[in-house]
Amino acid sequence: MLQLTEKAVEKVNEIISAQEPKPAGLRIAVVGGGCSGFSYSMAFENAPGMLDKTYRFGDLAVYVDQASLLYLDGAEVDYVENLEGAGFKFGNPNVKSTCGCGSSFSA
Repeated sequence: MLQLTEKAVEKVNEIISAQEPKPAGLRIAVVGGGCSGFSYSMAFENAPGMLDKTYRFGDLAVYVDQASLLYLDGAEVDYVENLEGAGFKFGNPNVKSTCGCGSSFSA
C-alpha cells in the first residue's frame, strides 16, 4: 500500500487548489530512466485509468497504475523543506540501490 504523509497531502492539495480547471487527482508512477534504471513521476490527472488503483487521503485521490504498484508497495511520500530546498521525498522499502542524485533507483 502507498502512503502519503499529512504534509505531502497538504502540499498536493495546495497545488491542486491553484489549478484551473481543478484536476481530479494525482498520479504517482514509476517510470524507466534515470541513472539507476527507474525514477518516480508525479502528475495531475482528470480521471483514473481503467486499471488504476485509487488511494484516498481525505479529499485527495491518488492514482497508481498496475505496473507501478509492484515498485510502490509500502512506499511513503513526504514533503520536506530544508536548507537545500523543498520537494517530495519517496521512502521506498523496495529500492535496492540509488544513484548520487537521489531521484533514480533500482529495484
